[in-house]
This record gives sequence, structure tokens and C-alpha cells, in this order.
Amino acid sequence: MRIDKYLWAIRVFKTRSLAADACQGARVKIDEQPVKPSRIVKEGDVLVVRKGPVYYSYVVLKTVDRRLPAKEVPMYVQDITPAEELDKLLQPKESVVIYRKKGLGRPTKKERRQLDKVRDFNG
Repeated sequence: MRIDKYLWAIRVFKTRSLAADACQGARVKIDEQPVKPSRIVKEGDVLVVRKGPVYYSYVVLKTVDRRLPAKEVPMYVQDITPAEELDKLLQPKESVVIYRKKGLGRPTKKERRQLDKVRDFNG
């Protein structure tokens, strides 16, 4: 079974096109190697999928021929994502709000450097 179809079937991605885009963007790996959407998935493969800041890890138990109900997913894939990866979801996102008066236009090169320095200091 194709990896993009498999990731869609086990409900990692909402649509198959999102799964294919993730594969093309090198956010899906098997054996530390980025894969194309047409890569065939076999039992025992370890999939690493990056969604946002988290790297999810899955072991393929069986291949499927259709999209699964959520209750049946654990029979086909085992989630082996480390706890420290899942903790990244709980961390608050720090964001810097920089106020700029309306009508001033785009920042100059000097102002852009100052903005970048502020963002790097907080990030």
C-alpha cells in the first residue's frame, strides 16, 4: 500500500492530499530517509511523521485497504511516540507582538534589523 494512502487510512492526516504533501515536503520518513508519496509500506516499518513541532512515530502492524474507523486504528498501527515529543504540545507558544502605527508602511532595513533582534532575544 502507498504511504500517502496508508497515513490517510490510519487517520494521521485528514485527507490523502495532505498526506501526499507531507511526503513531498520531507515530513514523513522511513528508516531516517524522506519518502515519496508512492513508497510502499510494509509490516514492521517505522514511520516518523512531523506535524508542527512534534515528531510522531508509528510501527506498521498491518496494511489496510480502506480508511479505518478510529476504534480500529490500534489493530493496524502502534503509536511509539516518545513522551518528550508529546510534551511539546503542552508548551505555550511565545509570541512577540510588535505594534506599528498604521500608515507607516513597510519597515526600513534598519527597522527590520531591530525587529529581528527583538524576536531573537525573546525566542
